Amino acid sequence: MGFPIFDIPAKRAQIDPDRIALEDIIRGERLTYAELDVRVGRAAALLQDLGVTADECVALLCRNRLEFFELLFACARLGAILVPLNWRMPAIEIVPLLADCGAGILMHGSEDRSVAQAIASLDSVGQQLQYLDLDAEGESGYRAGCDSFSPLTGRTVRSSDSTWYLLYTSGTTGQPRAVIQTFGMAMANYINISQAMDLRGDDTTLNYLPLFHTGGINLVTLPTLMMGGRVLLAHGFDVEITVKLLESGRLDTFFGVPAVYQAISLHPRFAELDLSGVRSWGCGGAPMTDGLLRQFNARGATVLNGMGMTETGPTVFLMDRKNALRKIGSVGKPQWLAAVRLVDADGKDVAQGEAGELWFSGPAVTPGYYNHPTATAAALPDGTWLRSEDIGRQDDEGYYYIVGRLKDMYISGGENVYPAEVENQLARHPDVLEAAIIAVVDERWGEAGCAYILARPGHILPADAALVSFCRENMAAYKVPKYFVAVEDFPRTAAGKVQKHLLIPPEEKA
Repeated sequence: MGFPIFDIPAKRAQIDPDRIALEDIIRGERLTYAELDVRVGRAAALLQDLGVTADECVALLCRNRLEFFELLFACARLGAILVPLNWRMPAIEIVPLLADCGAGILMHGSEDRSVAQAIASLDSVGQQLQYLDLDAEGESGYRAGCDSFSPLTGRTVRSSDSTWYLLYTSGTTGQPRAVIQTFGMAMANYINISQAMDLRGDDTTLNYLPLFHTGGINLVTLPTLMMGGRVLLAHGFDVEITVKLLESGRLDTFFGVPAVYQAISLHPRFAELDLSGVRSWGCGGAPMTDGLLRQFNARGATVLNGMGMTETGPTVFLMDRKNALRKIGSVGKPQWLAAVRLVDADGKDVAQGEAGELWFSGPAVTPGYYNHPTATAAALPDGTWLRSEDIGRQDDEGYYYIVGRLKDMYISGGENVYPAEVENQLARHPDVLEAAIIAVVDERWGEAGCAYILARPGHILPADAALVSFCRENMAAYKVPKYFVAVEDFPRTAAGKVQKHLLIPPEEKA
């Protein structure tokens, strides 16, 4: 059994009613905690009037906006389950997710109205849904509907182990599954990330990551709201807006994925930026290269590399500021409410210094995948330890390093090759912005590496022979890729991870 979790906006409205909770920096809208509490209550009353009951799924298709948080907390107040959907998906990919979670209602914004209409016309799943447009005018619209109700007052959520929302994640495999997110997971992540990043009650942070992703919700928006801070809401990542906010000194904390840090580093004013005004910087979603970390440190920003999963709430690791440069490349040590093991193929703990699969346990770990007991059993074979399929190692001081993905690792000439290590080294080349490596069949060595290379803007990639020479100077010969392919960009997930399963091997391109 779990423990009681209190209604977050209701509690904050009691403690700090006049403090700003959310600010839409594009539309210029602001909500105090008292106003947020009222809006949440009216949204909950509307959902109740639409027939939404406890444990029922409410699907939401929208961009970053204030209404997302109203509905997130409204579902908590009702005991319903919010299902944020990936607005990058076409209707034909969304319909199976709606069928999977069994949602009875789909709420959407004006930007995704055409997708909602396509869903409604596709098959019986779409035709049986109730639809509510967040931007429609009149009584049929969300806002007018909410404002016609007296707000439901806050109450204690049933239990920390109750399901709050679902996050569909395909990662880099392309197989969507709904990861259960509980109230207890949110509380555990709040403790883990707030301690690791030194979050404070008067902090201001920027939210630009998509809200169908754990990064958009939990890094660090929800923890900031729990602490009573202010969240500036952007409709998506815009490098010019972000740089201006960094220059203004308004931001106390900043969390990004490597692709975002990369974009900031390429901004024309980056060389003059003073980033020391932001107290705490975090990075996750994918490995941040050593070179990029050093670039930001030179501008006064000590970025803390971290690692976690949607299935872990997500915070497991975040580097400590004191040792960030001394232990460059490390993701730090497990946070307060996270337990970690490194195991071999037989599930036995490996010796310190050896590579092994990361297994996680603790109150921030998901109980499983919604309506997918087989997938749950595979990920949590004993119900306690979550298999990550990430490969890591621990040094003699207890610091962890992510070596790569279990499925990415390949064997060349009898030696294990972890692409993440090779990609990090290639990113040190002055003409290379980013690299991604996959394994291809090789008659002599069994498998060999194929490196997809993204050139630094304004640079031309050198010939393959020069890249081979660079690699041989920086890594063992068996790690050197056999093929090099120039790309204009990479297919990515919402977290900025390269979707390697979409990269086409050279022989298949011919």
